[in-house]
Amino acid sequence: MHTDVVKYFLELVCIDSESGNERKVADKLKADLAALGAEVFEDEAHLEHGGNAGNVFARFAGNPDKEPLLFCAHMDTVKPGNGIKPIITDGVIHTDGSTILGADDKSGIAEIMIGIKRVVDSGADHAPIEVLFTISEEIGLLGARSFDKSQLRAKLGFAFDSHEVGEVLIGAPSAEKFEIIVRGKEAHAGVEPENGINALRVASEAIAMMPNGRIDEESTCNMGRISGGIATNIVPNEIVIHGEARSHDNAKLDRIVGEVRQALDMAVQRYQLPHGQASYEFNSSRDYVAFSIAKDHPAVLLAKNALLELGIEPKIRKGGGGSDANIINLAGIPTVICGSGMDNVHTVRERILVSELEKGADLVQTMIVQHSK
Repeated sequence: MHTDVVKYFLELVCIDSESGNERKVADKLKADLAALGAEVFEDEAHLEHGGNAGNVFARFAGNPDKEPLLFCAHMDTVKPGNGIKPIITDGVIHTDGSTILGADDKSGIAEIMIGIKRVVDSGADHAPIEVLFTISEEIGLLGARSFDKSQLRAKLGFAFDSHEVGEVLIGAPSAEKFEIIVRGKEAHAGVEPENGINALRVASEAIAMMPNGRIDEESTCNMGRISGGIATNIVPNEIVIHGEARSHDNAKLDRIVGEVRQALDMAVQRYQLPHGQASYEFNSSRDYVAFSIAKDHPAVLLAKNALLELGIEPKIRKGGGGSDANIINLAGIPTVICGSGMDNVHTVRERILVSELEKGADLVQTMIVQHSK
């Protein structure tokens, strides 16, 4: 016999919802939220970004003397996420290895839904509650970006989208993504290579001089994808590099991006030759903006105290990834990221412990009850 949260989680992961295909899970959540007595809305974020469903937003009325709480998770999964068949082995939920599990982030959804359901079913007085389930988080936080944050009345937010239950992430970095096009000059590689400029070599020399990996305790840089060239007998004249840099300190991030450009300048300068000149094009954009919340902020204290009541050690720290919380914080609503138990995410080895799901639902319930006193 599965517990309420495990049963609900299993139902959710059996519904296909790769990014852009959240329709069926959105419909289920809308119906389930309405059945709990919430006022439910769906926006049109998908019209801006593509896909077949919008963000699902719900409000539960509560004691007007209490500040509303916001709970957030995302409906989409990475690929391969269709036809998931969950298996439970010795208290661990996993798949047969042909798909992901979808605990990222259906663990968060299940814990939020069941935690709220328990409070509602108890009939106890509670604070107003807001719920936001977003689309297309995995492909650029697109749903959260498009959601009209002016609809949110909460001043405390909790995004359930991290690993071990007990984690409370109070900061996340800014991220800069870039596309670099390195141009050389093509020539026949066997007949006249001396008349060409090998864009792949120029790009390689630039990458070798760029900051790479862990820069310091709060900054990273990675060149993640490279493509180009036509054939082995042609000196390549164009190479495309995709990379990113992250830092909790925006000044450091700007400096890292500057060092990437400096490396390109130096590499290209070596190939200003009589028969041709290397060049590059640099396109970058700030993917999301860092946030940092004080350890004594009410949102952090609520999560911490609820964990302590449950006998779970709070692990309060900053995270290294971006999430919907970056977008919500940017809108002026302090939102921490809570662990929901997911493990080995974005791989076919993804899994979650039954005990973690149960702890996560207990955490949501306890946070609401504590805040409502």
